[in-house]
Amino acid sequence: MRIFSNRKRAVHLGRFPLERLARAPLQAGLLAEVKRRFDAQGSPPPNKLAEICREYCAIYERFRAAAPAAVKAPYLADPAERSAELKSMALFFDATMAAACIVPPEAWLAAPLAGHTHALVVLVEVNDHVERDNPVHDLIKGSDGAAAKLRATEVAVVVSAYLRQLGFSATAHTPFASDVALPVLAVNAGLAREDLEAPFIGRRFAIAALSTDMGLGCDLPLAPRRPFEGGAAWWLGLGGTETPWSRAAERRRPGEWGRYPMETVRRVEESTTLIIDDEVPRMPKRSNGFYRGKKGDFGEKVAREFGRFAIKTPAGAALADLQIAQTPYQDGEVAARVDPGSLDPARNRRALKTLLVHLGADIAGACEAKRYVWYSHDYGGQPIDIYHRNALVIVIDQGFETMEGASGDDWVSGTQSFRAYVRGGQITGVVAAYIRSLGHSARSHTNADSDVIQTPLVVLAGLGEMSRIGETVLNPFIGPRSKSAVVTTSMPLEWEKPIDFGLQDSCRKCYKCARECPCDAITYAEPVMFNGYEQWKQDVQRCTSYRMTNQGGAACGRCMKICPYNNEGLASHRALLWAATRFPVIKPWLARLDDRLGRGDINPVKRWWSDLEIVDGKVVKPAAVNRRGLDIAKGDKLRGKQKIAYINADMLPPPDWRKAFPLDRKAAVAAGAKLETPAQARERVQRGGPKPSHYVAPPPVAQAGSTLERRKV
Repeated sequence: MRIFSNRKRAVHLGRFPLERLARAPLQAGLLAEVKRRFDAQGSPPPNKLAEICREYCAIYERFRAAAPAAVKAPYLADPAERSAELKSMALFFDATMAAACIVPPEAWLAAPLAGHTHALVVLVEVNDHVERDNPVHDLIKGSDGAAAKLRATEVAVVVSAYLRQLGFSATAHTPFASDVALPVLAVNAGLAREDLEAPFIGRRFAIAALSTDMGLGCDLPLAPRRPFEGGAAWWLGLGGTETPWSRAAERRRPGEWGRYPMETVRRVEESTTLIIDDEVPRMPKRSNGFYRGKKGDFGEKVAREFGRFAIKTPAGAALADLQIAQTPYQDGEVAARVDPGSLDPARNRRALKTLLVHLGADIAGACEAKRYVWYSHDYGGQPIDIYHRNALVIVIDQGFETMEGASGDDWVSGTQSFRAYVRGGQITGVVAAYIRSLGHSARSHTNADSDVIQTPLVVLAGLGEMSRIGETVLNPFIGPRSKSAVVTTSMPLEWEKPIDFGLQDSCRKCYKCARECPCDAITYAEPVMFNGYEQWKQDVQRCTSYRMTNQGGAACGRCMKICPYNNEGLASHRALLWAATRFPVIKPWLARLDDRLGRGDINPVKRWWSDLEIVDGKVVKPAAVNRRGLDIAKGDKLRGKQKIAYINADMLPPPDWRKAFPLDRKAAVAAGAKLETPAQARERVQRGGPKPSHYVAPPPVAQAGSTLERRKV
């Protein structure tokens, strides 16, 4: 937690005040000495975490080099601006530090790569501070910084793929697959001194780099170390940089707690929104909004855009290969022998949450994988059996700094989501593989391939509450700006309880997301019972269609951007959260204050990316760029006028329906009249009334006969 804001600090400068350090040319022969001294590295002892992380590094290394796009993109011409953007991108993908330099002759391990004159270099700090009695202490400590090496590999591969999309030659160099001496580049780029100690973080880090024929503005090597490096500003955190005392406090936190103080949030026996467990229908994957868009249920334009909306930017295209490549590793063989130390549910929860956080999850939880969270049928219409009872759930922060510089629905929005999806798949994939090595069945569930509906699992695991945004869970510390991923398993797990931080009252008193939604998909109305869940039900057709056809950006996360809970996480924000939780009467005043402070507007200091679009295989400047500010004047003018489409379970396509199943919007709007309030649902259940008929999803066509087939053809 910081005291001072970094809102005036450019993203490429990073969390540490490297710009305050003295720089000086290197002595002749020093880089050759660095290469010689750090050339030989012994093999670490066998370690299961290191083995699995290495496997994922190998997946990513398939894409460390390839042919660049045939036509160069209309990209930045200034080498300094190029460096600033690429460093920002590396930091956005969670490099600890990033810098650029010329590739000196001493760096090449063999013949230089043709035309590769410059390099972007990244460091990822090894963070293995785990309490000694933690069950995974030895696993993490003995992994030789495997998680940091995996992150460094990911960053270098993604940024190099991005450059190739722009038409430049670029090759990633990882801790395991490199054409260059990485320590030499780290010293030449001013990230470390000749003894390979980095300012502010010490000697324990992983290095990766990319070399390229793109000219970059170069950082100078560091001058010899001086006392009190970084000055008082570093120790106080002036300008919003990280501080020694905040780092020390983070290291003292138990491994399973994660970055945010979720241990301070009140736990409750039941979720703060009503779920009638026995009445919630299991849904087929055919009901998924994006899949319905793909099949043409929401119109031909939406169907046309499905194939490109996630990859219509160079960064999105760079991430797609990684997501596709790691998906087959979500499941695998289970060890024949069950580890006898893996049978205690409480011990397992502590161990696995610690491992998830160590690998990069921002928050982790455990819960029961209830009947209704499992999809009923796959995309082919085949039934899905419930195969696990326990679930581990994580959320990945999409990044406040980048969100601060965006409108929420501009050309970086899709990249924010895609980064979190790839990261979530990576983390849960590694942990699922580790669980299988202990003799228990485990499978990860990701945006690319999931047999479970993740939203209720995030609630059940105590990672947030349902919000006005609709099927979006809101966390007290990162708001709605997260994506989830899940591991289901047969391993015994102690379940955690849902949380209550007063969000239901907050959302009743705040309409900011509804006011600012660019497609008016978020309701101003009160919660209703929708297929067994209490929800502020959003208009799925409008939301999905806008995200897939947005012409001024890629996808949309505007509701995340403007939510008052999306904040920098300063001490002042934590104080306001504490006050709002304990004194609900101030919440309307806080919502108005959020507007008056301009929170939700674009901060140009944080805008680090180039707006680029891929059209017909070429990277071009987009015809439109969304630059929305706050629309305070709009107020709640739509309240009482909105027509939200409610797609009840009985209105869904059958699980095996392979053609378009056009939504009858008029009927979906009228379906809202069937919905109960939570109070009405509780009263009905108490008196033993039957489940509403519209909670029943259609059976497969093969079971339903030909009536539906004739009606929809």
